[in-house]
Amino acid sequence: MDVKEGSNKLIKTITIGAFFAFFLFGFSDNLKGATFPVLLDDLSFNYAYGSTILLLSYFGFLIATLVTGPLSDIAGKKVVIFLASTFLLVGMLGYSLVSEMWMLALTMFIMGLGLGALEVGANLIIVDVHPEDKGRYLNLLAFFHGVGSMVAPLYAGQMLVMGFSWRRVYQFGAVIAFLVLICFLLAKYPRTSSTQSNKLDFENLGKSVFSREMILFFASIAVYVAAEIGIGTWLVEFLQKVKAQSISQSTFYLALFFGTITAGRFIGSFFVSRIGYLKSLFCTGLAAAICVSIGIFASTELAILLPLSGFFFSIIFSTITAAVSDIHQENQGAILGLLFTFAGLGGMLGPWVVGLASDWLGLQSGFGLVLAFLILMNIFFLFLIRQKKENAY
Repeated sequence: MDVKEGSNKLIKTITIGAFFAFFLFGFSDNLKGATFPVLLDDLSFNYAYGSTILLLSYFGFLIATLVTGPLSDIAGKKVVIFLASTFLLVGMLGYSLVSEMWMLALTMFIMGLGLGALEVGANLIIVDVHPEDKGRYLNLLAFFHGVGSMVAPLYAGQMLVMGFSWRRVYQFGAVIAFLVLICFLLAKYPRTSSTQSNKLDFENLGKSVFSREMILFFASIAVYVAAEIGIGTWLVEFLQKVKAQSISQSTFYLALFFGTITAGRFIGSFFVSRIGYLKSLFCTGLAAAICVSIGIFASTELAILLPLSGFFFSIIFSTITAAVSDIHQENQGAILGLLFTFAGLGGMLGPWVVGLASDWLGLQSGFGLVLAFLILMNIFFLFLIRQKKENAY
């Protein structure tokens, strides 16, 4: 086997590993959507208590993305994924064994660390090993996140219907985290241009992250994740309490939401680069907002538009990532890590604010904040389009 063939084989292997890691990301992150109503009833927690537990998960996510970006530039992407799967394994098992609110919050925090490290590590692996076709491969990476997100509520819903507790759902699911841990313990990482230099240029980094363009990207990804995680966390509760759906139907709708995200990411991987990143973002963002507004506030029959909106949610996160990585070739790990930190901030605050607003204003009004997040996101996209036109002159 020559050097080039061996390198290509390593690239394929590490790419498959990144896809598997993102399946774990989607799977473990979205178990809570189907199990949370059962947990709240089992432990007699109100929405505010539940939102606080979720808040710690995304606080852990935020910290992990802030730290693991620079860490990946120094220690390597493989190390980040290995640490991520370890945190997830410990967090999922711990979460399934405790009942006190502060212990549930702590184990959610540990899971959040794992999720944040997975987010950074897997995205950076794809950008690193597929620099010429990253738009396509980032959407394919997100496709596997969607597969995991779609499988999670189906798996959890079926387990609950069969009489298993929410604790068993997490215990059995932890097996996947263990498999990813073993995968990255054994995998070799190919030599790339980024593995040759691990120095951070702090002067250029500061100029990059405080530019108007990057601030808009940070804001847009934050509100996007707030919307997506808000739906992923509260959709089942909203459908059961406001739309009077059964456990089976509501968990199926959640699975359908992630199913349409999955399909959209696969389809989008073939056209995003051709249409253009910013144009794709605004068109899909606007369509997502229209679907969500009808699904929340129109008749019960039109609630189907909530899960179908996932088709338009699908490409947004990975396309923002591709656009930012195109703009910044240096300090890429740190910059993308900071981008994912803002994503974590959105994920931390979004479901928490929805939960608090649902306690104060009612579940329909609280869930309606998802629409507000999407409107803000589209405003930021318009500013980015305007910024690009100004830079062209």
